Amino acid sequence: MAVVLLISGCSDAPPPGYGGYVEGEYLRIGSPLGGTLVKLDVRRGDTVAAGAPLFTLEGEQERAARAEAEARVARAKSALANLEKGRRPAEVETVRAQLAQAQAAARASESDLARTRKLVADRFLSPQQLDNALARRDSDRSRVAELSAQVNVANLPARSDEIAAAQAEVKAAADALAQAQWRVDQKAQSAPTAAVVSDTLYEPGEFVSAGAPVVSLLPPGNVKVRFYVPEAAVATVTTGATATVRCDGCDAPIDVRIDFIAPQAEFTPPVIYSRENRAKLVFLVEARPLRANDRLKPGLPVEVALGTPATR
Repeated sequence: MAVVLLISGCSDAPPPGYGGYVEGEYLRIGSPLGGTLVKLDVRRGDTVAAGAPLFTLEGEQERAARAEAEARVARAKSALANLEKGRRPAEVETVRAQLAQAQAAARASESDLARTRKLVADRFLSPQQLDNALARRDSDRSRVAELSAQVNVANLPARSDEIAAAQAEVKAAADALAQAQWRVDQKAQSAPTAAVVSDTLYEPGEFVSAGAPVVSLLPPGNVKVRFYVPEAAVATVTTGATATVRCDGCDAPIDVRIDFIAPQAEFTPPVIYSRENRAKLVFLVEARPLRANDRLKPGLPVEVALGTPATR
């Protein structure tokens, strides 16, 4: 907002300074997600510290999505742990018991084979019975080898590609949880810096669209002075130079430093006018206070004098 400043032009003497006004750079705080405003923690005119809560939007859907994402993470981690451990101890013990039985059968078949071979050699048994004993012995040996391999496999984790796939599932679930948590966090906004609450734009119960500002803040460092220098005098103004600002109600001049000079001229804007200045070309100049000063309010008309600051 700008306030009209009347600069006296009734004499030919140059004005004591350049006319201007105070402007604020506001922080308009909103949420990237829409929702109904359920809580407004500040009022217009409040002074808030950095991190102070500003407002909260309803977030039941986001919290439910976060709970679902947490369950998916737990399920993916359990599946990965199961693959990394191999079979359960009870399953391994069952295979071990089967191996012990097969080993006992193999020993028995070895003994039967030795007896059968002797009896066949003594011609008490036919050669066919020796063939049968050899077959039983070989079969029992194969069974022992098979069960030994099963015991070894039972103690191994899953194959590397299966574990890699499970690890990828865990990461994907964790990323989804992080996204769900971010959405929950965006439903409650806090002040990014210490500031004065300039305005509140919604009331509890109203629906706020995504990205719409709910609270407008003005940090102390976001106040600047805008003034206009005639074309003939702009060469005397430099970025980084100091100046003093006077205003109605200010008990002493306020020191400022120039940080911007417009690259192009413009006609004297309506907010800074007089009968003599109305059609003159001027350059916009912006300056910021050297120290925070609560006397400079947005819209306040001021007069800027270039030169040495009033105070050190």
